[in-house]
Amino acid sequence: MRLCTYETLAYASLCVSDRERLGTFTEGELSLQAMVEWVDARERLPRPGIPVAAATHGFYPPDDPDSEGPGEEFWLVLSMYFTDRHFAEDGSTHDNCFVDSDGVIRFPPGGGSAEAVTHWAALPTLPGSPHTVVTGTDVQAALRQAYEGGS
Repeated sequence: MRLCTYETLAYASLCVSDRERLGTFTEGELSLQAMVEWVDARERLPRPGIPVAAATHGFYPPDDPDSEGPGEEFWLVLSMYFTDRHFAEDGSTHDNCFVDSDGVIRFPPGGGSAEAVTHWAALPTLPGSPHTVVTGTDVQAALRQAYEGGS
């Protein structure tokens, strides 16, 4: 385990250790710590339909469109969901992939996408709840429970 300090919540440096990472997010006076179990996407994939935090590796487009080679390399965390079969808007079908909120499809390393999901982690549950999603008429009761019962 290694302690990571994040300069902002938008851009995160990732600690590289085997399984568990302890992250400290610092924003002004606010300091939050979270224990995350990262899973190597080459070794195991999440269950289909599960929302995850996905450590994604790739390259930005080059600043100069006439330059040869890739732009700046990145490794960052995105919120995505995993699926064993995804039907893209263009009609194509993709198996065992991660999809973000914009519909961008990424695969584990070696899966054929320009940006690869190297690791994934389960998202935390909602405050005061064992669930990651609450919808409809249950939302207000869940919010009341979280506010009154603590997190």
